[in-house]
Amino acid sequence: MLKDIFLSGLVPKYLSEHFCTESTVITAWVCSVIGIALVAYLLGSLNFAIIISGKQYRQDIRKFGSKNAGMTNMMRTYGKKAAGLTLLGDALKAAVSCLVGYMVLGQYGAYIAGLFCIVGHVFPVYYRFQGGKGVVTAAVTILMCNPIVFLILFVIFAIIVLATKYISLGSIMCMLLYPIVLDRIERSMLFHETPPDGCPYVIFAFLMTVLIVGKHWQNIVRLFHGQESKFSFKKSVKAPEEVSSDEGPTSEEPSAKKASKKIKK
Repeated sequence: MLKDIFLSGLVPKYLSEHFCTESTVITAWVCSVIGIALVAYLLGSLNFAIIISGKQYRQDIRKFGSKNAGMTNMMRTYGKKAAGLTLLGDALKAAVSCLVGYMVLGQYGAYIAGLFCIVGHVFPVYYRFQGGKGVVTAAVTILMCNPIVFLILFVIFAIIVLATKYISLGSIMCMLLYPIVLDRIERSMLFHETPPDGCPYVIFAFLMTVLIVGKHWQNIVRLFHGQESKFSFKKSVKAPEEVSSDEGPTSEEPSAKKASKKIKK
C-alpha cells in the first residue's frame, strides 16, 4: 500500500479509483503541481547557513569568505560544527520536500519538489532572493529520487575533490554528468524489463544542472585563472575587509569568529 503511494502518489491513485471528468483530472494535476512547487520553494528558502550565522554569531555569512550562504563557506568561516548543522538543515529540507512530492504525485512529484526546493535555496524569498548555490540540496534530491545515480555521482565527486581539493570543480562536473547518468540508468535493464526510449525525468535533471552550474560561474572563472580556494577542514583566516560591516575593517581581529566576539561584548 505505502509502496504504491510512493510510486504513483495519492492524487493519481485517487483519480484512478474514481470516475472523474477530464477537466477534473487536469485541475487536480495542476493544483497538485502548484502545491508541491510552493511548499518545496518555501522549505528551500529556509537557508540554514544564514539562520545559523545569524543566531549563533550575530552575523550574515554572505559578508564573509566567498560570500556564499552554503556549507563550504560555513566550514571556512566558523568551523566544523556550523558546517555540520548547515549540512543537516539543507539536507532535511530537501528530503522533506521530496517526501511531500512522493506522497502527492509519486516520483514526478519528487522531482518537481526537489527542483523547486533548489530554486528556493538559490533564490530564497525570506532573504531578498540571495541564497546559496544549492549543491547539498541537489545532492539530497538526487539521492531521494534515484539512489544509484547518487552513488555514481558521489564516487565521481569524491575522486575529483580528493585529487584536486576543489569542491566547486567536483560539484560542477557531477551536475554536468547528472542528466547523462540519469538517462543511462533509467533506460537500462536495471529498472525495466523492456528499456524505454527515453527518460522523462531528464528535463528536471537538466534544469537542476543549469541552475547550479549557473550559480557557480564565479567559481568557474576562478578555476580557469587558478584562483579558486582549495577545501580544508581548517577555518581560513579572513582578510580585514571581510569583517562584518557592523565592526568595520580591522587588522587586529580579522576573522569572522573574532568579530562575533566583539559584537557580543
